[in-house]
Amino acid sequence: MTITAALVKELREKSGAGMMDCKNALTENAGDIEAAMDWLRSKGIAKAEKKSGRVAAEGLIGIAAAGNSAAVVEVNSETDFVARNEQFQGIVRRVASTAVNSDGSVEAISNATIDGGDKSVADTLTDAIATIGENMNLRRAGRLEVSEGAVASYIHNAAADGLGKIGVLVALQSSGDANAVAAIGRQVAMHVAATNPLAATKDELPADVVERERAIFAEQARESGKPEEIIEKMVEGRMRKFFEESVLLSQTFVIDGENSVEQALKNAEEDAGAPIELKGFIRLALGEGVEKEVEDFAAEVAAVGQS
Repeated sequence: MTITAALVKELREKSGAGMMDCKNALTENAGDIEAAMDWLRSKGIAKAEKKSGRVAAEGLIGIAAAGNSAAVVEVNSETDFVARNEQFQGIVRRVASTAVNSDGSVEAISNATIDGGDKSVADTLTDAIATIGENMNLRRAGRLEVSEGAVASYIHNAAADGLGKIGVLVALQSSGDANAVAAIGRQVAMHVAATNPLAATKDELPADVVERERAIFAEQARESGKPEEIIEKMVEGRMRKFFEESVLLSQTFVIDGENSVEQALKNAEEDAGAPIELKGFIRLALGEGVEKEVEDFAAEVAAVGQS
């Protein structure tokens, strides 16, 4: 059978694969488009497996909301170039909207059927690796919900609507005016993006973090040579400052630079007409904690020259 340019074009549009790959697939499968698709997919998956060892520390944070719940996801790619790809952006949006109807765990989202499709999120990403040509993965996710009030969101360094480099969710429980609650919620989300608090309240700080800070402050204070009772007061003073800087409700609200976040929420209750309670927050920054490979271009060129 003659493999026409029209057949190659049709397979390219359907698969997203390169022209020569499509031509080879059609030749191997006697011009059968569906069989060629399967052939490409099998080859693509083989390539995807090879790519899976490469570091994916770029990508996008995506946020989606539905009613009084919202989800935030981090989908990584290898390069920032792919993060600007409309196909990749569309996938991240669909992963985020899938996450809203899950328990917010990476496992549950990966196994769920992707929004607007018939495959799981995991399989959709595998297919995308084959067509886009880069390793990518759903690395982190979170979901917040309130029975009444608002789950506000904020995207920093936005690449497109609902997509960016830092994503924040803030859950506020309140029976007050929904618009007023959402407004203060968005401001608190912007604050969280800027300050990166360790916890919402003092009690939510991990005990090991608190003890480590206390031990460091105590060691520093003892170097002063002052009596133990003075040292104890010095440590308590430094711990108060640590809590003020690390705990969301205790931090100085960046929007007004005067009140604590806790006081800002209390002030907003007047506009809302009801109490406002912070139920939680999630902040995801792209590539946080991922060890990126640092390439030495000069060494790479030298190595090629020696081969």
